[in-house]
Amino acid sequence: MTQRLVIAVDGPAAAGKGTLARSLAEALGLPYLDTGLLYRATGRRMIDAGHDPATAPAEEFAATVGMEDLRRTDLRVPEVDRAASLVAAQPAVRRVLVDVQRRFAGAHGAVLDGRDIGTVIFPDAQVKLYITASARTRAERRWEQMATDLNAPDRAAQIAQVEREIAARDAADSVRATAPLRPADDAVHIETDHLDAAAVLAEALRIVALKTR
Repeated sequence: MTQRLVIAVDGPAAAGKGTLARSLAEALGLPYLDTGLLYRATGRRMIDAGHDPATAPAEEFAATVGMEDLRRTDLRVPEVDRAASLVAAQPAVRRVLVDVQRRFAGAHGAVLDGRDIGTVIFPDAQVKLYITASARTRAERRWEQMATDLNAPDRAAQIAQVEREIAARDAADSVRATAPLRPADDAVHIETDHLDAAAVLAEALRIVALKTR
């Protein structure tokens, strides 16, 4: 493995990129950063302060996000999903957080997951992966992460609502003017609908070995 290996793991919400990126980092002995948490934490700070991420500037909140913010347990709820998408569309916020991400991986390399790692943050990354799954599969995964009762009688309706929220987030992220969600031209796609975490990791490690030999 070459020094300062940067692996970009991009894709939409709940496709499995976070699980893969963490496992890749552990397997390769690299630092790991879930870059989406930077935007989620920024949105969470705004909500907590009583500001609407749809209308208020978020740069000052992004500038003060620290590691303790990324450990919060309330960052993966629908209101924060929406807030993260809105603050990520603000160019000033992205400038602040792009620097954070590049410094994180600058010295020793890293595995980073997000939506624009391979296209904007590290367009020269040695390995670029784009992790996808259907909106239905992603909704089921996200619902199971958040559910307090996996046997809830309205399970199907709740999952359908999460699927609508995911589709709306995908649409907003894909059409925004600043760093839209899209795969890098040289990214390798992995579809996770019918793969478990171990199979996805095995495929990713195979790709890393090919790209770095």
